[in-house]
Amino acid sequence: MKVLIELPTWLGDSVMTTPAISNIVNEFCDIEITLVGSPVSVESLKNNPNVVKSFVLNKTFTSLFKVLKNLDEYDFFISFRGSLRSIFFKFFISAGKKFNFNKRKYSSGHQVEKYNNFINDSLGLKAIAGKLHLHNVSKMSFKNNNKLLGINPGATYGSSKRWYPKEFAKVAIELSSEYDIVIFGGPQEIDIANDIENYLILNGVNNFQNLSGKTKINELISKISILDLLVTGDSGPMHIAAAFQVPTVAVFGPTEVNDTCQWMNSKSSIVKKELDCQPCMKRKCPLGHHNCMALIKAKDVIESIKLIS
Repeated sequence: MKVLIELPTWLGDSVMTTPAISNIVNEFCDIEITLVGSPVSVESLKNNPNVVKSFVLNKTFTSLFKVLKNLDEYDFFISFRGSLRSIFFKFFISAGKKFNFNKRKYSSGHQVEKYNNFINDSLGLKAIAGKLHLHNVSKMSFKNNNKLLGINPGATYGSSKRWYPKEFAKVAIELSSEYDIVIFGGPQEIDIANDIENYLILNGVNNFQNLSGKTKINELISKISILDLLVTGDSGPMHIAAAFQVPTVAVFGPTEVNDTCQWMNSKSSIVKKELDCQPCMKRKCPLGHHNCMALIKAKDVIESIKLIS
């Protein structure tokens, strides 16, 4: 059985497909999976032992046709995307059956359930969505004396999802005697991470590492997997942490908690204000006050940490 899977663009969404992909693998014998997707999505899932090939697909049509030339014939083409480009891509795939995710059809429930329901309907399954799972992660050690606290201040979706560097820093300062601190972030989040670093230094905290912009996806996954605690926004690293059952406090603002909160992590806590304007699902605050984040303070997160410790 040969299956071509097109992954979602974003890291977190790709991680949330893993229960559905596991159900595909469990249903069919001798399955060979080829992955296609964005650099971060492919890198995050290509270590699945059933993946035999993977191709990075950039946004250009040149990239699309280059990938098409290297694809085989498949029993199934399954796309967890529903964009026009994905539908165009499907037209050129040689496969017995082809399926595209439709977000209008699968609009209720957690995103993990939406992806799993899509697979059930497409392949005639009745499988339940299990835990998130990431494969073949090498355990990368830190030189540390204390437990490890991860701080992840970024969120690719937009500025409205980002809590404030000073508040993240206050949490880290409060816990610095008990935890060594690791600051995560992508290339676009270096400035935010540096702001946190500066606050730590000003307050005499030096048991930290700032890894923002310095980790590849496989390294990020490995480092998150060994954390004792993660404080984060609604982000890809939040879902990586869920895959490893890392105790996590997630700060939510404009996004829908029931859609994208951590899936099946027994030590997960959410900090959120109940405002009339939530969830707006906007990349920038349409009202200009950003109260869904501005009203959340470090003490709220500290109290939430106590609940899961």
